[in-house]
Amino acid sequence: METILLSIKPEYVKEILSGTKQYEYRRRLASKPVSKIVIYATDPLMQVVGEVQVLETLSGPPSALWEQTKKYAGICHEKYRLYFAGCGTACAYRLGAVLKYAEPKQLSNFNIHQPPQSFVYISDNIQEHTL
Repeated sequence: METILLSIKPEYVKEILSGTKQYEYRRRLASKPVSKIVIYATDPLMQVVGEVQVLETLSGPPSALWEQTKKYAGICHEKYRLYFAGCGTACAYRLGAVLKYAEPKQLSNFNIHQPPQSFVYISDNIQEHTL
């Protein structure tokens, strides 16, 4: 199982860290099985703030996935629809235990030099924390 670093907007990072957002939606999932997501909060924070366990991945037609996940979506239906507009398949990581770092980290702590557009695989041996 792999660990990935995801770029996530700060408004959604806050929801993930609080436990109210239990699904991270994506147009495509990583090709390798993922067990953990390291969370990079995008502009204006631009810091790695924590990590979250991945319990499973889901995919299906956007309307069906919304019905399955809406209770803990952490996003309004309108933003969800806009994000998946034109997509035949919607995907999501179902999130589990969250670890918020006591001190935010920089991408350089993970040997990453610029924020990924979507995600990047990272090695567990780089990380100091585990869930």
